[in-house]
Amino acid sequence: MNMKPVLLIAAATLMLGAAGCDTSKYGQVEQGKVIAFDEAAQLVTVVHDTNIDPSNPKYDKMPPVVFKLPANRKEIGPLPKVGQRLQLNLEEKKLEIYDAQKQTLVYIDIPDADVQKDIGKEHALVKDQSFPKIDSEKGTITVYSGRLKALCTFGIPAGYENYPPETWTTGDEVRIYFKPESGQAGTPESPFQARRFMNITQTNIYKK
Repeated sequence: MNMKPVLLIAAATLMLGAAGCDTSKYGQVEQGKVIAFDEAAQLVTVVHDTNIDPSNPKYDKMPPVVFKLPANRKEIGPLPKVGQRLQLNLEEKKLEIYDAQKQTLVYIDIPDADVQKDIGKEHALVKDQSFPKIDSEKGTITVYSGRLKALCTFGIPAGYENYPPETWTTGDEVRIYFKPESGQAGTPESPFQARRFMNITQTNIYKK
């Protein structure tokens, strides 16, 4: 997929919004984390990044928004990886997740977290490894954050013993261009129709 049109559209949308123009005429750009993906129905569920800052994202806008992928495969980047872990705060030792059962954001204290920093993706501790690692016998979960370059192990929070692995992994960051149409509400029953879908995580547009 050619990423340049999507980037230009995103920039244009922001400028038009700042100028007080009606952006609905030109379409909108959504950016956030993928918390659910129904491949059969081609539906992607996203939690919005209210900061849109790769160095300091903030996924906190509820409810999540649902999009139907473009019918034209050329307008779709790599299909997204799903995860409900939205934020790992090492300083405050807190974890932000989207609780799929409660259908809301939850902030979990992890005071016993053991953190190893400066762990790049090529480090022996994480290279060719899959995360999260759930150790039921020890009652621990180990997650890896590529953005923070940190490996973090913490006790399984009370009440979350039977939650699936996707709860503790992070989904892909995506950017979606769409034009809201009458009757579309961004819900599973009435999703927004995406015109273009970019997988930021897998295309790594911030690398340069």
